[in-house]
Amino acid sequence: MKGKFITVEGTDGSGKTTFLQFITKYLVNKGYKVVLTREPGGTEFSEKVRELLFDSNNRIDAKTESLLFCASRRDHIINKIIPYIEKGYIVICDRFVDSSIAYQSYGRGLKKIDIMNINKYTTDGLEPDLTIYFSVDVKIGLNRTKNRDNNNRMDLEELSFYERVKQGYDELSLEYNKRIKTIDANKPYNIVEKEALEVVEGFLNDGDI
Repeated sequence: MKGKFITVEGTDGSGKTTFLQFITKYLVNKGYKVVLTREPGGTEFSEKVRELLFDSNNRIDAKTESLLFCASRRDHIINKIIPYIEKGYIVICDRFVDSSIAYQSYGRGLKKIDIMNINKYTTDGLEPDLTIYFSVDVKIGLNRTKNRDNNNRMDLEELSFYERVKQGYDELSLEYNKRIKTIDANKPYNIVEKEALEVVEGFLNDGDI
């Protein structure tokens, strides 16, 4: 049985984290071998990098931030994602390269080609088999998360930053529409979950897993 690599993307407040927990449990109950992971994070080393990146006391410039994400990603790929795929697992990851392009290029203003090139080097060309993009209006998403207790350095940006990130995701979803499937996350969560589940089931039923 061949493993698969599924990523879930979206700005905060889109419902993706809730869906990630749901789809993992759902697929396990269906008998699939599944591992849920996240970026940055997923391995001991990458979780330490995550702490550096998200600590609101740290002042990190955009290029340093992008390189830290890549260092974390490389370790994650080598020590977790690829080994599990090779064992026949469905690897479900909260964020991947699309996130770096949206946040570091569109959000931070770094050149898109630079972010794409350093990530191509980082990943050795590894791409998700399927990406689900939870598209939510920025103001709606931020309103959903405003009372959250665990806001971090990445959550403290101006509204314009998140709007640029959203633009990045929107453009990526059009550019890579065969891989990225967009879900309207402005809808009530039960509808969002149903539509996203249909995408996953359709992908698995059409594939060779």
